[in-house]
Amino acid sequence: MISPAECLKRIGGRLKKEWKLAWLSAVCVGLLIHMPILLSDIPNHDGLDSLYFDQNMVTSGRWFLTVACGFSSYYTLPWLIGLLGLAFLGCAAAALTELLEVKKGWAVVAISGLLAAFPALASTFAYVFTLDGYMLALLLAVLAVLFTKKYRLGFLGGAVCLAFSLGTYQGYLSFAMILSLAAVLQHFADSGSFREKLKKAFSYLYMGILGGVLYYGLLQLLLKIQGKELAGYQGIDGMASGGAARTSGLLHTAVGMYRDFFAFTLKGNVLYNNIISLMLLCLLVLSAAVTAGILVSKRKWWKNPWFFAIIGMTVILLPLVTNVILLISPSVTYHLLMRYQWVLYLIVMTAFVSRNTEKGRISVLMEWTAMGAALALVFFYGVTDNIAYSNMQKKYEKTYAYCVRLLDRIEQTDGYYQGIPIAMVGVVGDEQFPPTDITLSVTSGMIGAYGDILLYTGENYRLFIQNYLGATLNILPAEAMAEVYYSPEYTAMESFPGADSIRIIDGIMYIKTENVTR
Repeated sequence: MISPAECLKRIGGRLKKEWKLAWLSAVCVGLLIHMPILLSDIPNHDGLDSLYFDQNMVTSGRWFLTVACGFSSYYTLPWLIGLLGLAFLGCAAAALTELLEVKKGWAVVAISGLLAAFPALASTFAYVFTLDGYMLALLLAVLAVLFTKKYRLGFLGGAVCLAFSLGTYQGYLSFAMILSLAAVLQHFADSGSFREKLKKAFSYLYMGILGGVLYYGLLQLLLKIQGKELAGYQGIDGMASGGAARTSGLLHTAVGMYRDFFAFTLKGNVLYNNIISLMLLCLLVLSAAVTAGILVSKRKWWKNPWFFAIIGMTVILLPLVTNVILLISPSVTYHLLMRYQWVLYLIVMTAFVSRNTEKGRISVLMEWTAMGAALALVFFYGVTDNIAYSNMQKKYEKTYAYCVRLLDRIEQTDGYYQGIPIAMVGVVGDEQFPPTDITLSVTSGMIGAYGDILLYTGENYRLFIQNYLGATLNILPAEAMAEVYYSPEYTAMESFPGADSIRIIDGIMYIKTENVTR
């Protein structure tokens, strides 16, 4: 029997220096950028309902999420959840460097930094109550491709990883698909017979099919055990009815997938949001394009007819695999949490340039260009993330101040008593409280981080006032507004903070917060 110290020494000796550097870089960059959210208790609209949540979301297809988030308890503990999430992210960065065969230190740091800084991760941090589970799902998605690449029957282990990744969060399916496509291209670029390359390429297909079957089979089993059905949220119930093939037609959906891909890439305000970040992105693309030109010329790939077929197929497939979620669920609200896979384009370009073994001044210049552009993008994405966190803090403060005023008015209203039924619409009127968010030019696409206030429903008010002001209000479900909403009495009421914004009618307190002048 060996001692713990000797065991750790052996484990450390088996870890490649690239893995250690990738993990450390991702964790350190992650801490430097995301520390503001980790040291705060800043909820978003969903977070108000998740201060304690068992994450049993089997009806949304996420049957493993309750286990993945269970390590940190089901309480929203930003520091603990954040550390666990960054630890999983660091492992994903290490797996990426192994998968992409990155050896140079600068590229390892740049790739890990891009993974930790990309604004889609900041949006995920805005939903910190589920962050650790999502980062575990990301790690499993990367491992699914890595196992398939490294081992002869690795697609079996990869299928298991993919199934559990999908069972935690389906949004990272595109991550696995893009990496699989990159791995296939890498296989065809290496030496060896075409038959062996094709055989290896099909192993990724086997991994995807088996992983999907395993995921869906376990989903149906757990739904049956719990006596539940798939919910309509984000169109997830469309999986059982053929998804896009049944609802809108494959051709129409494919066109929408291409349109969305280019719209987000060019106008999404995430890959770049100012002239400097646009220039850096262009420099990274240029370095990858020039490096590709050098390799095509030196290795005479252009003489092989399969070269053009593979390039053409890649161009056709990339927008589709990037937006595969739209094929599964065309009606999905496609927010930034689901667009993390765009960072892979930056990562793959950085890895591609770093792996160039051709000598020459131009190759060296392109390596310097890629290194400078990638590391600078890490910095600019970190700035974007912190602008978002700054607005989240201000949004919380504005919500707190608003609810203090509202609660005081409620308690001072004649006829109020503890437990009185309260009916209200959650929207805050912008005539009484004009928008003051000054970050929209940067954060407009970052769900959970933009805007002025956290409140959208009556339930949001109840939870915020209960958990942050210490008062309990008996706010009725939204249906309670149905009878009075179009009544002359409600229409005549002023919006809060107007003097006539709160009325008690037939024993129910009605509160008007929105702009309604009918």
